[in-house]
Amino acid sequence: MMTTLRSTLSSLARTNRRLARDTSGLAMLEFAFSAPIVLMLGLYGIETANQALINLKVSQIALNLADNASRVGLISNANIEQLREIDLNDVLQAARNQGASIELTTRGRITMSSLENVQRTFDATPKQRIHWQRCVGAKSGVNYDSSYGTTTATAGNDITAGNAGTLAPLGMGDDPDKVQAPTNGGVIFVEINYDYKPIVGQWLFGAARIHYIASFIVRDNRDFAQIYNPSPTATRATCNIYLA
Repeated sequence: MMTTLRSTLSSLARTNRRLARDTSGLAMLEFAFSAPIVLMLGLYGIETANQALINLKVSQIALNLADNASRVGLISNANIEQLREIDLNDVLQAARNQGASIELTTRGRITMSSLENVQRTFDATPKQRIHWQRCVGAKSGVNYDSSYGTTTATAGNDITAGNAGTLAPLGMGDDPDKVQAPTNGGVIFVEINYDYKPIVGQWLFGAARIHYIASFIVRDNRDFAQIYNPSPTATRATCNIYLA
């Protein structure tokens, strides 16, 4: 009996010494412990890079749209640029095409405003006014509709010369850097709100709404009286419509 016990104890001792010297599974154990950390860091890096790229794309679309809308129009015989609905539809379509890969107009909203500082028949002096707005995008609500002011004009009367628009004495944008139109001139102000779609899921960063604004001064001798819509008339992209 004692001999059997000694043999068993001796065998266990040899096994323990052999296991203590065995390092063949060390790499596998280290990988098992480190893999979750490496995976989380990798996912974090991928998500961060993707979010940075989407931010850059939305920012560039806003800048391009404001720039394009500040240039377009038909030069009349009097060397005055007449802005037409078809011109605005073209620049909005360009923004839609640029954002197609990220579903910009499906997951977001673009608001384009004309901030003008020209004298109207009912003004003693020029005043900052949001004269008209055009929009595209299916999203709606406080996080997607413009947060910098809206026109009071209905869908049908904002192309007429008599439309006053909405007073914006301090301009448009965020304090303390609000944008104001120059005297007898205008500024195209673009706001984009976009519901970011993460690659790995919202559990990593949570829900994110991307928000960018851009503005460009109208460079040509533009007719600020109205937006023209000659025959064949174009469909107006007014902000009471929510379509991608």
